[in-house]
Amino acid sequence: MKIAFHGAARTVTGSKHLITLKNNNQILLDCGLFQGMGHVTGQLNDYFGFDAKKVTYLILSHAHIDHCGLLPKLVADGFDGKIFCTAATMDLGRILMMDSAKIQMQDADFSNRHLREGEEMEEALYTDEDVTKTLSLMKIVAYEEDFKIDENIRLKFTDAGHVLGSAAVHLTINEDGKSTRITFSGDVGRYGDLLLKSPQQFDQADYILMESTYGDSLHKDLDPIEDMLLEIIENTCINKKGKVIIPAFAVGRTQELLYALNDLELKGKLPDVPYYVDSPLSSKATEILKSHPEVYNNGVKEILKVDHDIFGFKGLRFIESVEESKGLNQDPRPCVIISASGMADAGRVKHHIRNNIGNTKNTILMVGYCEPNSLGGQLIAGKKVVEIFRDKHDVKAEIQSIKSMSAHGDYEDLLEFLSCQDPALVKQLFLVHGEYDVQQNFATRLKAHGFKHVAIPEYHQEFEI
Repeated sequence: MKIAFHGAARTVTGSKHLITLKNNNQILLDCGLFQGMGHVTGQLNDYFGFDAKKVTYLILSHAHIDHCGLLPKLVADGFDGKIFCTAATMDLGRILMMDSAKIQMQDADFSNRHLREGEEMEEALYTDEDVTKTLSLMKIVAYEEDFKIDENIRLKFTDAGHVLGSAAVHLTINEDGKSTRITFSGDVGRYGDLLLKSPQQFDQADYILMESTYGDSLHKDLDPIEDMLLEIIENTCINKKGKVIIPAFAVGRTQELLYALNDLELKGKLPDVPYYVDSPLSSKATEILKSHPEVYNNGVKEILKVDHDIFGFKGLRFIESVEESKGLNQDPRPCVIISASGMADAGRVKHHIRNNIGNTKNTILMVGYCEPNSLGGQLIAGKKVVEIFRDKHDVKAEIQSIKSMSAHGDYEDLLEFLSCQDPALVKQLFLVHGEYDVQQNFATRLKAHGFKHVAIPEYHQEFEI
């Protein structure tokens, strides 16, 4: 049996891990879009490193676009097998992939209408028709169900606590009378998350593919998030009469922000300014999360006893049309705008940043991980000039960051996730979904905890297991 790493290898995006069995059946774990990789992003998304037609099964850990965003391209390139995921992942995947197709087509159209001499026309990676075909291949598997994929492969999902529907993937593969247990962590959530339950324990594995996004970081305590939001909104909107622009992933981060703002209102502290969620996708994702109250932790369930809508508060408005979105940039009044994408590399938020980055009254607030080459990553790094839609912009707005708002666990969370394992029985632990320097530090920490065989795969590297 072989395993190859065709994405999220020494980087945090484009998750794709391919297991090839001796009978040539292939299991692909995730098929994510590369995001925020600068000028090479398009090239990375155009080339899988394997033949889509030869993939037998696909197992999807969760619906974030860096894990599911190239599924429609995989299908367009010839994959026609089953896609296994949880029910909530299917619900979220539907809206995320449709939105991704729409954004790609819109961005390509925008760029093509502003072509400069010598530049080539851009094309979207896939269409909404490709998404529809992809959805028809999806098969729902419940958490903790011992699911038989075929005579040689069994699958079990456990809750990863990352976003609604997220799962760690556990495979039992039989070859030549030998059973091999492989665990893919997907993305691991926080223990003590604002909204969701903590990650579940799981059975002993022989091989583990482990995410490592924050493998050398400790998040600050979650409690001050409301205080930091309040301070930034008061300083920008009340004192400076400016706007707060918040790039936020439509799934997870937007709902956490709304939950925190709603709690400020419950405490009588929420500043009286307009709050906009300018992302039709975020609106749909919020409704899906409302329809799955079983995923909430006990703290949220207690608040639901006194507040039936934990994502709604005075002054909040969801923006749908493009015309309304454009109108926000023409309105000079102070406000808070929450918009996708979280790395600020696509979608409506990129237009909001372009229109507001040159004004010292405004604040751009980053609330999650950004790949260093992404627009959000450049802003966090303190760049004074950034390129947006091929034009240079001076960064005059204040740049703030709430680093503790992350759906990814820090190194203590990751070690807690692995605490159910006997390190001596793990034959190899592969670190994925992390920057290389972070992974090196986390590998040292893992070895100190008894995991003696830790590998950090390179892009397209293959291992015999």
